[in-house]
Amino acid sequence: MSARDVARVAGVSVSTVSRALSRPGEVAPGTLAKVLDTARGMGYRPNLVARGLTTGRTGLIGLVVPDIENPFFASVTKGVQDRARAAGLAVVIADCDEDPSREADLVRDMARQVDGIVVCSPRSPDEVIEDLARESTIVLVNRRCGQIPAVLIDNLAGVGLALEHLRALGHRRIAYAGGPATSWSTRARWAAAQAFATAHPDTDLVDLGSFAPYVSGGVAAGDLLIASGASAVLAYNDLVAFGLLDRLAHRGVNVPGDISVVGVDNIPMSALVSPALTSVGIPLVNCGRAGVDLLVARLRDPQTPPTHHHDLSFQLVVRDSTAPHHTTLRHTA
Repeated sequence: MSARDVARVAGVSVSTVSRALSRPGEVAPGTLAKVLDTARGMGYRPNLVARGLTTGRTGLIGLVVPDIENPFFASVTKGVQDRARAAGLAVVIADCDEDPSREADLVRDMARQVDGIVVCSPRSPDEVIEDLARESTIVLVNRRCGQIPAVLIDNLAGVGLALEHLRALGHRRIAYAGGPATSWSTRARWAAAQAFATAHPDTDLVDLGSFAPYVSGGVAAGDLLIASGASAVLAYNDLVAFGLLDRLAHRGVNVPGDISVVGVDNIPMSALVSPALTSVGIPLVNCGRAGVDLLVARLRDPQTPPTHHHDLSFQLVVRDSTAPHHTTLRHTA
């Protein structure tokens, strides 16, 4: 099967099929969708080596994530692979294991093998990321850094949804259990929480500190939460929230009777824990797709001005871990 076969079935020229698979931004959206749907339906896979000899491209893009086992990054990865496959690209994936120095090395090593790289939630300092962007074509997902093209999540709106929900339940002293100190997201969410508190002076925010972005991090934050006197907590992500639920249960603190807990990401497990976790999440798969779209556009025209996307909205899903505030905290030491 060849591109000529796809062109015949789709009713377009062979050159249109070639552009759709190698430079999708140059093809009208309706025609692009028709060609890609036809190619998928026929099971057509372009010869990346042959295309590389013609275009000077490898047909490969890279994806670097902090932790592929984290459901957040697994969902973004799914979106990247989905959009790359539709564009006739293959994806090379690397996991830096939450290590900023390893992250930079992976990007530099990968840059020699791929046309461009999507870097998701990078932990490296701004100056390192800017150096990487000068050395290779990269786009960021869930991180702002200078003028580097990025797909951004609206943390201000997401945190606002969570805190407004807790205020509506009568909570006024609310804690934040942050993620790693190197995480742009945790800083952005804390800044968003502070902005919310400024707009609502009766809200008393408590910063519990930075924690590992896993269940263990939430367990470590649990005792600090109890000692803080807060009646509610917003966790950096759902995994940290799961750890909080576990530690509070071990301390005899009732959730949501004594303390309400809200997570971020709304991963599938949020509905399965006990109590089911109230969480704010975004369409993570769409974040990955948007990252590939941005990278393809940048590869097509390096002079294209960087575009920051803000159209990936949080959605609050209310479950059993939040309830109206009661003034008496009941727990056993």
